[in-house]
Amino acid sequence: MTTAAPSVQTRELSDAPDWWRQAVVYQVYPRSFADTDGDGLGDIKGITSRVPYLAELGVDAIWLSPFYPSDLADGGYDVADYRDVDPKLGTLADMDELIAQLHAHGIRIVVDIVPNHTSDKHVWFQEALAAGRGSAARERYIFREGTGVDGAEPPTDWESLFGGSAWERVDDGQWYLHNFDVSQPDLNWDNREVRDDFLTTLRFWSDRGVDGFRIDVAHMLTKDLTEPLPSRAQLEALPFDGTHPLIDRDDVHEVYAEWREVFNSYDPPRTAVAEAWVHPSRVPLYASAESLGQAFNFDLLEADFDPAQFRRIVADNLALAAESGSSTTWVLSNHDVVRHATRYGLPDAERGADGRPTRKHGNEWLLSGGETPVLDTARGERRARAAATFVLGLPGSAYLYQGEELGLHEVAEIPDADRQDPTFFRSPGIDQGRDGCRVPLPWTAEGSAFGFGAKGAHLPQPAWFSAYAVDRQDGDPASTLSLYRRALDLRHELQTDEQLQWIDAGRDDVVAFERPNGWTVVTNFGTESAPLPAGEVLLSSAELTGDALPAETTVWLRRS
Repeated sequence: MTTAAPSVQTRELSDAPDWWRQAVVYQVYPRSFADTDGDGLGDIKGITSRVPYLAELGVDAIWLSPFYPSDLADGGYDVADYRDVDPKLGTLADMDELIAQLHAHGIRIVVDIVPNHTSDKHVWFQEALAAGRGSAARERYIFREGTGVDGAEPPTDWESLFGGSAWERVDDGQWYLHNFDVSQPDLNWDNREVRDDFLTTLRFWSDRGVDGFRIDVAHMLTKDLTEPLPSRAQLEALPFDGTHPLIDRDDVHEVYAEWREVFNSYDPPRTAVAEAWVHPSRVPLYASAESLGQAFNFDLLEADFDPAQFRRIVADNLALAAESGSSTTWVLSNHDVVRHATRYGLPDAERGADGRPTRKHGNEWLLSGGETPVLDTARGERRARAAATFVLGLPGSAYLYQGEELGLHEVAEIPDADRQDPTFFRSPGIDQGRDGCRVPLPWTAEGSAFGFGAKGAHLPQPAWFSAYAVDRQDGDPASTLSLYRRALDLRHELQTDEQLQWIDAGRDDVVAFERPNGWTVVTNFGTESAPLPAGEVLLSSAELTGDALPAETTVWLRRS
């Protein structure tokens, strides 16, 4: 059973320093959220115009993906100025108004910080190019001489995460390191000026009212580039134990200890969450109170809709959170992965001996233009609703990605000429990139760009978006939007602490746990119905009939 959404109730903005521990945080990808000036790009005023929608949804905070000046070589993660707003998206005054409106509606704001690299248009990099070898300007980045005849070969055979060489040669013959796109030169975090400048940036946004920061690739800042540099094969043979030259080094936490001093100088303290793709045993280092304070748990992004996988992931990550003293985070979708409504409607991922997918789940489907393997749309949506209802019942923070509350699928049918993601251009025929989850939202079933903007959208929206539009779901008690609204409303009522007690459901395909106040969450991961446990039904991801819990359904109960 689902019920109609409650009326908008603006919550007071709490001064509690631990507001983030149980928060529901909604990720806004600004260029695809709402466009007010008709240029096809979402903008800051567009987000402000939708604050009442976010308040009615019931989120505690938004995470705002990069909105800084950028050439969009990597969706805004190529930052040209960390203390300004891209003129295509608005102004600092617009940002101040957004923060004020969010706070007035009881919603906090977390912004993206991208510290591993800048844009090649950043004033520092332009100075480095002009200044030449041996200059102080080049010491802010990682420049090296090449190898081979006249230094015409890169310093090493390292590969960029976006494909191709990790080195790019400049006009005077030196090479700079870019672990991501060629337009994203890596910073040198051994440089005191780099460290001090980011402390200034953290204070700049904190002084403007930003409540926290999401740290992009938090595990990659510090590097040991002592000569001779290792080969790619040598790098791959090294352990990831805090001593690797490029990834997850222990000394990165010296940087974050300085950041923590800045965060704690505010009342309430500013928060941070690390995007750190590291071995699970290393996660507590980032989530400790002395470092960033919380770290993303991405395990569900790589999981099938499978009871054993879900239960193991929950147990493992609650244990890691207890080790660090933090709370964990639950993420089903974000701007970097195929939307979970689609993942769950495709065959389960092929997995290696370590249990991890052997390739990006859903990439084969994207490469075929959405034709093979066949997507079971209804099943994907049913499972997505069940998974979201399961996750929202867990202790810890829940991170929602814009559009998941509408049940949106990945958009496969994007013509190559319209694609924007550098991973597509650097690996043609291998990876379709991330554009399919970044298509602008449908606000209305009719009208220009489905209500996103007056003159189209920067990525093409498919005709089937009409069925998922906000105005079509609004007021429909059976819609995915109504399910999310009701779940978040109940969560605020029921979520009192971070305890969880597993319940033996009597069968392997049903996972159940109890939270305080007699709140019980039961998910049937199987393909056949199961007995519905006793208790008052508070919420169900699918319609209930009789005493059965349908296949691929989650129910919230209050113990009688």
